[in-house]
Amino acid sequence: MYIAMNRFRVAKGSEDEFEKVWLNRESQLHTLPGFVEFHLLRGPSAEDHTLFASHTVWQNYAAFEAWTKSEQFRAAHANAGNSSGKKVLYLEHPKFEGFEVRQTIDRSGKAA
Repeated sequence: MYIAMNRFRVAKGSEDEFEKVWLNRESQLHTLPGFVEFHLLRGPSAEDHTLFASHTVWQNYAAFEAWTKSEQFRAAHANAGNSSGKKVLYLEHPKFEGFEVRQTIDRSGKAA
């Protein structure tokens, strides 16, 4: 498996609008081969921002890479960072982090 994460430092006071953009978007992830699941995470707040992360799980790196070259990817990122009113919602470009899964332990305690 491969996990792709983007961390966003959302400007203080823009958290609800940022969530609204994500929660109301039309995602095409489920149509892509190798897609497993997506999570939008809200983290701690600091003086000037609240940390959010998008967390996408793929069957493997090749499936993730295919997503980044797809028409669905370009469409999904066409207005990245803007609300419907074109207001920039985060303080800087999101930070990408990619992880190749080395171990998974399921609910039964079994390692894979």
